[in-house]
Amino acid sequence: MRSIHVTEPGSVAVVDAPAPTPAPGEALLRVLLTGICGSDIQTYRGTQPFATYPRVPGHEFSAEILEINGEAEQFAPGDVVTGVPYFHDGTCYSCRRGLINACRRNETMGVHRDGSFQELITMPLEHLHRADGVDPRDLAMVEPFSIGYHAVLRADVGEGDRVLVLGAGAIGLLTLVAARSRGAEVWIADVVASRLEVARALGAEGTVDLTAMTAAEAAAAATGEDGFDVVCEATGLPVSFLNAVEAAAVGARIVLIGNGTREVTFNQSLLIKKELNLFGSRNSREVFPTLIDLLQSGAVDLAPIRTRVVPLEEATSALESAAAGSTEDIKVLIEFPTPA
Repeated sequence: MRSIHVTEPGSVAVVDAPAPTPAPGEALLRVLLTGICGSDIQTYRGTQPFATYPRVPGHEFSAEILEINGEAEQFAPGDVVTGVPYFHDGTCYSCRRGLINACRRNETMGVHRDGSFQELITMPLEHLHRADGVDPRDLAMVEPFSIGYHAVLRADVGEGDRVLVLGAGAIGLLTLVAARSRGAEVWIADVVASRLEVARALGAEGTVDLTAMTAAEAAAAATGEDGFDVVCEATGLPVSFLNAVEAAAVGARIVLIGNGTREVTFNQSLLIKKELNLFGSRNSREVFPTLIDLLQSGAVDLAPIRTRVVPLEEATSALESAAAGSTEDIKVLIEFPTPA
């Protein structure tokens, strides 16, 4: 089978690899589409601290079941599925409290173990979710959608909340969709005009060009000086955290999604004065069925976010372009060929 390997930081190639064999309780999957994510870019750049090499990136995918090793009443060969790409040990303190998304020994596909940038993969059946009638291109985006949805659950976003999302990349836009699906009015801020256009197509209440105004000014204009009930930070940049604090209302909830690597300096009295609630959000847990239901019912439309689908032959150049900092596309999907 063909497999995309990051052989070392800055070097990626399509190679021939042996086909995997499913263990008992696993399925053999033919990957249909897989998405390029920020963690894949980090692995390519060599800035992902948990990646070892060579590594097959990828943890966002749709696939067809080819074979099942064992009995599985809920699945059959031919089913189109996606899968939860996080593996937890089940024994650490986090897992014992049900926080499996924050397992102390978490392993994520494409980072700690090989991922979905290959024609065939195996997955435990308990990680799989069938999605009858869902476009495989949308199904490949359920995992990043789950990141945004988990974040809005962390912040208890609900009907009537005024929400600001900072960052209109794929995760920020999917957070916008998630918050709107829960009845919130959502604004989104970024410095890239084309991404704000996509946000408007997704139903944003308003957009904020941060090259033209500050987050605090936008909050005042949008909420009549009140501030936002919830601010979702989806860039990981220090300035974006400070913007979140400035734009938040008294008693607001701030949820951090962007995985920042730089320290933030701020006066903690800003949090105290507004009595802010600050939440971290890592991975997701137990939300895939909800998101698949939203897609099956047509309640959400992810099509504007998947801006390009490339064949396997163009996958390496697409990863290189994303790693070089291109903002032309939001979500790029790699499509694997159907066997003749």
